[in-house]
Amino acid sequence: MKHVVWALATLLALSGAGVWAADTVVDDKYLSTDGDGSNWAAYGRTSSETRYSPLDQINVDNVKKLGIQWALDLPKERSLISTPLAIDGVIYFTGSYSYTRAVDARTGKVLWEYDPKVIEHAGDRLRIMWDTNRGPAFYKGKLIITTVDGRLVALDAKTGKMLWETMTIDPRRSYYITGAPKVFRDKVIIGNGGTEHEAARGYVTAYDVETGKQVWRFYIVPGNPADGFENKAMEMAAKSWTGEWWKHGGGGNAWNGITYDPEFNTVYIGTGNGSPWNQKIRSPGGGDNLFLCSIIALDADSGEYKWHYQTNPGETWDYTSNMDIVLADVQYGGQTVKAILHAPKNGFFYVINRANGELLSAEKFAKATWAERIDLKTGRPVEVKGARYEDGEETVWPSPFGAHSWHPMSYNPNTGLTYIPAIEMAGVFKDKGMDLAGWKSPHFNFDSGVEFAKADTPKDAGSGSLLAWDPVKQKKIWEQPLPSNWNAGTMTTKGNLVFEGMADGNFHAFNATTGEKLWQVNVGSGISAAPITYTVDGKQYVSVLVGWGGSGGMLGSLAAQHGWKYKVHPRRLFTFSLDGKAAMPPSPPPAFAVPVDVPDLKIDAKLADKGNDRFAKSCVWCHGTGAVAGGIGPDLRESPIATNPVALKEVVVKGAKLANGMPRFGELTDEDINGLFHYIRQQARASVTATK
Repeated sequence: MKHVVWALATLLALSGAGVWAADTVVDDKYLSTDGDGSNWAAYGRTSSETRYSPLDQINVDNVKKLGIQWALDLPKERSLISTPLAIDGVIYFTGSYSYTRAVDARTGKVLWEYDPKVIEHAGDRLRIMWDTNRGPAFYKGKLIITTVDGRLVALDAKTGKMLWETMTIDPRRSYYITGAPKVFRDKVIIGNGGTEHEAARGYVTAYDVETGKQVWRFYIVPGNPADGFENKAMEMAAKSWTGEWWKHGGGGNAWNGITYDPEFNTVYIGTGNGSPWNQKIRSPGGGDNLFLCSIIALDADSGEYKWHYQTNPGETWDYTSNMDIVLADVQYGGQTVKAILHAPKNGFFYVINRANGELLSAEKFAKATWAERIDLKTGRPVEVKGARYEDGEETVWPSPFGAHSWHPMSYNPNTGLTYIPAIEMAGVFKDKGMDLAGWKSPHFNFDSGVEFAKADTPKDAGSGSLLAWDPVKQKKIWEQPLPSNWNAGTMTTKGNLVFEGMADGNFHAFNATTGEKLWQVNVGSGISAAPITYTVDGKQYVSVLVGWGGSGGMLGSLAAQHGWKYKVHPRRLFTFSLDGKAAMPPSPPPAFAVPVDVPDLKIDAKLADKGNDRFAKSCVWCHGTGAVAGGIGPDLRESPIATNPVALKEVVVKGAKLANGMPRFGELTDEDINGLFHYIRQQARASVTATK
């Protein structure tokens, strides 16, 4: 109770004011069918994760009439990447640090709020986590959320009262959770992140939805063989590793991309990259390194291994398969096949028979120079010689941010198309000059085993598009160019529409068949969250959270070019309808950092170089490559705190801004702080000089 903040609307709702006019039982049966579209009851609307709605009240003929029904200001928020849920006229969503709200979908009034006090719980994990959360789950009257510090929490959906909570990770380790939990058969499952910050061994855990007690756990990569193996799958996987991989954890963390399939009583787990990324370190003799970058099929009741398909054997580029796993019936070889549709980071679109894991087809949907093609006989990629940066450095497409990141795609069964927020961006993979044999895993710092984030990311380093892809023909049907690369997830409807929010603050509706742009509105801040649609009293609404955030914000000038400066622009929940007449609430114009120089300071180049190393390990996560903030943290080039090493130490070492979410790094020495100071001043001076 102590974390629940009551609103008057809660009391009205509980006394029969009509907000919960119907009590839909959201269970396995409900989530496994398309239904009438009145509710958006799961992250992907249904357990199939298609993000398709059978509603067509809003359609290609009238979408131009969409207007604002209401907009709710969210002044406490920073990053908003959550997919809301809408059930029986109530919208549920998570915000920064998993702050959770229930809102009346008719009016936008807050019914209840729940604060899990993440900053107070996080400790050192605050160093390695953003404030982001991708959304809640709903099951049999419970709203289930995750916290970035590693907890799973069940709330009473009508009151916001906490029913139970359980810690899913070892709080002494650099693990965190940003993903949405998934529910099935009276269980809730969640994975975690942390691969780049720890000797991490990824796993997923299923918990009893009534009690929060653990039901089963599946590790994604094998541990130390001397300790024995948890199951035969781990024993099999260990044969695909070399060296003493367990000392580096192995990785594979499943931080997104979990789908339940009721037809096969199977849970599909999209797994992550290696710990570290660089295979030369973690598995120096090569090997496939199961089950990295794979889809693993597990028995939903027991968690036992069924089958797997690996998209990147022996991966070494951060090409995770944590992207959404969509279930659809497709025509293949003259018959209907129950398939998985999957577009992971590596740039290939995969169609997989979900009955047995057989690869049906795979083709490039974006520029991918690491492999020529996927051999359908073996299911393995035909890699390009040199792509593994064998000589110490290589430019490869796509970058570690992927050809498709976590922003979900959608699938429309009427058009037969998937709608992908695609990215075109190269990555430079470099380990030249590194002591690979002596490399040590980090602990609450960032280190991927390759040089990373040591320079600003130019504004023209990448591009984005909305890609309509035919999974049967494995070809592009249409494509709309979008702002540079960090655009939101998509939603599609029976009204032959695709909705998507953009990095530049525009919210669009497209013709799902042709790609024609039919409607747009600028909402005053970059959009990182996917939209939803639902009905209340027979009226269709479209809602979207607006608040620039997510890991793309660390991309320096590439992210900063849109002008979504830290804490300048309002965060809001917008709801649209065909007869919406509300005025657009005011929002400041795009704003940009104004770096300041300390003209009498003589910058020490050697200290600045050391500071760059420390910045990449500890600071770039929030303050951006090249010290150019992309909007998820303050730009230190203009911060008065960073103009004085004493003030910088008060914040960085002593934790003066801890309550605001700025972690403390108590182990940093005066030399470390001095290095950071000189590096930030060097970057600020370069920016000031460039503008003269």
